[in-house]
Amino acid sequence: MSPVWIVRTGRLVLTPVGGADLADLRIFKSDPSVFAVMLGGVRNAAQTADDLARDVTNWGQYGFGIWAVRENGRFVGITGLEHRPDGRGVALRFAVTHEAQGRGLAREAAHAALRFGHDQAGLPLIVAVARASNFGSRMVLGGIGMREVEMFEQRGHMMILYESCQTIRGTVCRS
Repeated sequence: MSPVWIVRTGRLVLTPVGGADLADLRIFKSDPSVFAVMLGGVRNAAQTADDLARDVTNWGQYGFGIWAVRENGRFVGITGLEHRPDGRGVALRFAVTHEAQGRGLAREAAHAALRFGHDQAGLPLIVAVARASNFGSRMVLGGIGMREVEMFEQRGHMMILYESCQTIRGTVCRS
């Protein structure tokens, strides 16, 4: 694992997910109070293992991926960047455990992942998608400077597409 992929914030340490995280990820991704609103929804043990294998591969292939987020050594969630399956681009993802919610940890982790994407991975455009009804995620995305650019329907839910764009190598950002 490249040390450049480890990110530290004021309270958190973000490390690329790996085999040692599987037990925490299985508990986390099976919790409907956290994962029901995530892309793909609540995950079973086999799905979580498949997700982890893909996440590890993404780090090697793209130089970005999903991090395990820890506070004082304790797993509190995930954040990271991955290609959206709908082709909308590289997306910021984040979620924290129920116990970690309400303390600004999601915002801190998501902001760190966003900065990494632009500054280290060289991604000029990063998107994020949140359900219109998910005010917590929408507050995080707005709070880290992402802008609402589009609404669309997905599986019966109204979704909001956010973006963060840095003009790098002639990239054109939406107004």
